[in-house]
Amino acid sequence: MKSIPYYRCGSNANFPTNPAMRRRVHILVFPGFQLLDAAGPVGAFEAAGAYDVRIVAATPGPVSSSSGVEWMARGLPRNTEGGTLVVSGGSGVEAAMRDATLLRFIRNVHQRKLRVASVCSGSMLLAAAGLLDGRTATTHWSRTGQFKRLFPAVRLEADRIFVKDGDTWTSAGVTAGIDLALAMIAQDVGETVARAVAQELVVYYRRPGGQSQFSALFTLQGAQGRFDPVLDHIRRNLRERHSVEELANRACMSPRHFARAFHAETGVTPAKAVEKIRVEAARTAFEGGAASVQRVAAECGFGDAERMRRSFARLLGMAPSALRRTNGGVRSGG
Repeated sequence: MKSIPYYRCGSNANFPTNPAMRRRVHILVFPGFQLLDAAGPVGAFEAAGAYDVRIVAATPGPVSSSSGVEWMARGLPRNTEGGTLVVSGGSGVEAAMRDATLLRFIRNVHQRKLRVASVCSGSMLLAAAGLLDGRTATTHWSRTGQFKRLFPAVRLEADRIFVKDGDTWTSAGVTAGIDLALAMIAQDVGETVARAVAQELVVYYRRPGGQSQFSALFTLQGAQGRFDPVLDHIRRNLRERHSVEELANRACMSPRHFARAFHAETGVTPAKAVEKIRVEAARTAFEGGAASVQRVAAECGFGDAERMRRSFARLLGMAPSALRRTNGGVRSGG
């Protein structure tokens, strides 16, 4: 199998070429790590040019990923002063959670008040080390049930791209590690550099942390699927009012029975489902370059911009204007 050598950032004219003057980032891997969990942040930090990136593991030498590709890793560093630790995820995370050396290292880094982050199921390593108790965090959607069972003291928000709680950051699966790295780059060296990195990587700058990991329709569709036609009707007719009575009639149910059954299957009220679908449609419009807030508000059924702003604040934790700025500066792929 092909091994990848020690990884260190390339030079960037905007930053010092002397690695000693750069910010140190340690990417922690373990047998069975997910390659993209590590490669995504590595690529982003490399493109920024302001970082010295090192791959580390409990045992130095070649570390096999879940795909079989090996990365060469240094041993766990004794000195992590002034740096950032990013813990990758992957199918080997359960075994890694039983590695006392890894857990002790993660705890020691955190006790030094350094920035600690995870990608995908790497959040389970942070939780196993005790870093996330009482904190808000996220993980890959497929690990939600397992995470909640193992770490009930963590406030898990599984429907998030990434979460920052103090000096601890967690992100969802694979490509969300790039979103996490871009947010860190913006914090460290500014929005201009982070936007340039996004353009270099041909990704959107940048998905907000509060953005859902899945589409609204995906999260609302229940196991039985009996309300899928109702949800599709809402999506195709955003301008309509969509009262409980009207939706119940479409489902051939009484309003009371419909409201109870809908909530039981989707986890939300009919009104909240309508709001989620409208917000997703508006977000997609802004990501596609829509410039008029009033027009988007009207087309997505909010009626006015202020009502849309309140819905964005509730569901995404940001205003439509912030999303427009995020996607309006550097558009990838165009």
